[in-house]
Amino acid sequence: MAETGIEEEEGPGTVLGRISEGIRSWGPAIFAVLFIRTFVFEPFRIPSGSMVPTLLVGDHVAVTKFSYGIWVPLTLVDIPFLDMAWVVPRYELLKLSDPQRGDIIVFRYPQDESTNYIKRIVGLPGDKLMVRDNQIFVNGVAQPREYTEKYDFVNAACRATKTRRYVEDLGGMKHDILTASGMGGPLADMPEIEIPAERYFVMGDNRDFSEDSRRWRFVRPDQIKGKAHLVWLSWDGCSGGTGGIRMDRFFQNLYAPAQ
Repeated sequence: MAETGIEEEEGPGTVLGRISEGIRSWGPAIFAVLFIRTFVFEPFRIPSGSMVPTLLVGDHVAVTKFSYGIWVPLTLVDIPFLDMAWVVPRYELLKLSDPQRGDIIVFRYPQDESTNYIKRIVGLPGDKLMVRDNQIFVNGVAQPREYTEKYDFVNAACRATKTRRYVEDLGGMKHDILTASGMGGPLADMPEIEIPAERYFVMGDNRDFSEDSRRWRFVRPDQIKGKAHLVWLSWDGCSGGTGGIRMDRFFQNLYAPAQ
């Protein structure tokens, strides 16, 4: 009788049986999702305007986790469904490539590694970098920029600010940036610094509305989570109803040449 009772408790009609069946049915799918998000790609939502006009508030971007290599161990922050701020040391299991100037990366904010930031790499290890009136100088050479138009930047609070739009050329990679109309902000100028080995200098494309390496300096390779490639979904929170969907931004390549 006892054995019969145990069989009944584990049978398909019992709670344990249903749980067991659910694990067998959904386990492989859950494992596949976890594997893909951990090692292949992960979606991120853009909460602020620091990367406007390249990335808008409400954009959802696809980030490849293997662009530069594979890092272990995983931190609990990386595991979906667990909202924990515990960060453990990581090391590179497999190196595939080095981050390049102009890459848009998602990384752990150096002052709080439980928070993800997204910026553009403008300085590489060994570079001497200076900022003058929001123009970047690398190893003494001004990175060209060309004014294109006035631009109304709308922040996460739906407030508009008038800015100036430029096309910047970072070593052959052209992309759009914004600067505030009139006088630049407190980070518009930075004296020349030398970037240490194994460190990267990042900035937001919205130069006067970005908290970046000009204030807190460098990003380590082990803090980089991946490289952003495209916008796969975009929602304008300042527009109501279906008008908030930005259809023209779906599957937009983040590295398409600026005009």
